[in-house]
Amino acid sequence: YFPRGIRTFNVVILGVGFLFIFTAFTTCGNVEQTVVKSLGNSTFTGSGYHSLGIIYGVFSFSNLLAPMIVTVIGPKFTMFLSGLLYSGYIAMFIVPSTWSFYLTSVLIGIGAAMLWTAQGQFLVENSEASTINRNTGMFWALLQCSMLFGNLYIYFDWNGRTEIPDNSRRNIFLSLLVISILGTLSFLVLRKSHHEEEMLSEEEGQSLLSTQTILQLLKTKTTLLLSPCMAYSGLELSFYSGVYGTCIGATAQFAEAAKGLIGISGIVVGIGEIVGGGLFGLLCKNSRFRRTSVVFLGMVAHFVAFYLIFLNIPDDAPIVFETTSLKKPYLTPRYPVFMII
Repeated sequence: YFPRGIRTFNVVILGVGFLFIFTAFTTCGNVEQTVVKSLGNSTFTGSGYHSLGIIYGVFSFSNLLAPMIVTVIGPKFTMFLSGLLYSGYIAMFIVPSTWSFYLTSVLIGIGAAMLWTAQGQFLVENSEASTINRNTGMFWALLQCSMLFGNLYIYFDWNGRTEIPDNSRRNIFLSLLVISILGTLSFLVLRKSHHEEEMLSEEEGQSLLSTQTILQLLKTKTTLLLSPCMAYSGLELSFYSGVYGTCIGATAQFAEAAKGLIGISGIVVGIGEIVGGGLFGLLCKNSRFRRTSVVFLGMVAHFVAFYLIFLNIPDDAPIVFETTSLKKPYLTPRYPVFMII
């Protein structure tokens, strides 16, 4: 029982660490383009869109090398190091400069690959066949809550503002930095279980071969067929995590409520992820529903969401900050519609 208790403890701490780090990072991603465009510093020329593009581009390529790094220094310290890179990116917004903005974007892309590779290995090491579903569910439940808390802060601080002053920006990112550091430090509390020690020699051999295995998998029929779906999921993630909130904040028809609605939108996205994950998980257990059916339900939901966005968001909302110059959308934007989206 005691080793199992250690493993459950590790899974909970792992989830809490990711909850804190991604409370900071997802909130940062949701508002960063709005923050960047509101900077009064004429020497800063960075773009939040470019930053997110760098992060996920470097993330993609770094996944080929991450398994070797995890093998050398272990998943616990890999996650700790990655958390420091996430914290560095968030700290940059306190005193922003263009060069540090893009440098930390590269570093966090590398850190993301190491973090998620280490997380997967650590979760498996602390699970058995009888507990893997429970442990995965516990971890994802904690992770999905990360969309709620930071965005709630954004709503209360930005509601009624038409511009984001420097002192407000500094306070927000100082708070997010503290949260991220707490999540990073929590990884140091993780303990080595007896089950994990037994698996180390086998896992090390598998990890050293994983880069070669990845390259082989890229050539298989299944991976080639799945690639368009994977590419689409990346486009969709980048849209709702970085572009959609910016569009809401730049919609003139919301006037002074626009900036606060960025936070509310992020909260509702988080609720949608939690409810959707639970609902689709239950559907998958029903023998009448296959995974293909769940994918089709998601596709229909996306068709509805993107068509409503097309009708309700001004064409230039993603790129224009001065709300007085925005074009008019086809329909008059209303709060409930944006929350449904």
